[in-house]
Amino acid sequence: MKHLLICRHAKSSWKDLSLDDFDRPLNKRGKRNAPKMGKMLASHNVFPDLIVSSPAKRARKTALILAKELHYSKKKIVYNRAIYNAFAEELISCIHTFEDRFDRIIIVGHNTGFTSLANILGNLKIPNVPTCGIVSLDFKIDSWKDVRKKEGTLNFFYYPKMMDS
Repeated sequence: MKHLLICRHAKSSWKDLSLDDFDRPLNKRGKRNAPKMGKMLASHNVFPDLIVSSPAKRARKTALILAKELHYSKKKIVYNRAIYNAFAEELISCIHTFEDRFDRIIIVGHNTGFTSLANILGNLKIPNVPTCGIVSLDFKIDSWKDVRKKEGTLNFFYYPKMMDS
């Protein structure tokens, strides 16, 4: 069994319009929501074997905050440039490269690719994965190479505003 957690980066800042998209940081809400989501995962005993993130600043910071809350070494986070602004098909190709020794992986990145990825893999109809939203899919497979469209089973879909209720 493989468990994939698709996490959209936390809310980013548009304050400095001179910054390149890749370099946009988290805003106050993002800095508040990322630890909240990490704590939620920990409270549900969802601890990753691996965290793979886009190297864009907002995704990188989200991954680092999740790692801290999940007692995961920040040195073990893998940054993959192919995740930045990737379409669902490109993300699936990336997933196929994951090492099979890891059973639970959190992937941190960007929309629109991440909403499409969740919908395609889980045969879902989520209109939008909000910032710092996490879609957890289970696959009855032994190898990441066998991840296929419509074969993921939704384990959960949480996002920060749900945690406020």
